[in-house]
Amino acid sequence: MARARGTEPGGEAPDVPPAYFGMGCLALVAGFAGGGMIAVFIAKMAGAFTKCAPDAETGAPCNWDGYWVYGAVIGAVLVPVVTIWLLRRGRKRARNSQRG
Repeated sequence: MARARGTEPGGEAPDVPPAYFGMGCLALVAGFAGGGMIAVFIAKMAGAFTKCAPDAETGAPCNWDGYWVYGAVIGAVLVPVVTIWLLRRGRKRARNSQRG
């Protein structure tokens, strides 16, 4: 019996980049926001250590925007890369365990 073209023995979709597109986009948004928030917290701690007075009106730490940009970019790159790497590793392990 001939197998359908483009599928694997278990009937799963092949391991191609479009299969991870949705997870990568969701992880990009989460990494961008999460990285920025963590960086602003680090800016708050750095401001406390350097005795930099926060903004009187909003309570924003000194130079928070610089920290936020770097943290958001790092999070937007790191979180999707780790997410897709872990998903691919899990699928490879599942395929290897099915083969015996």
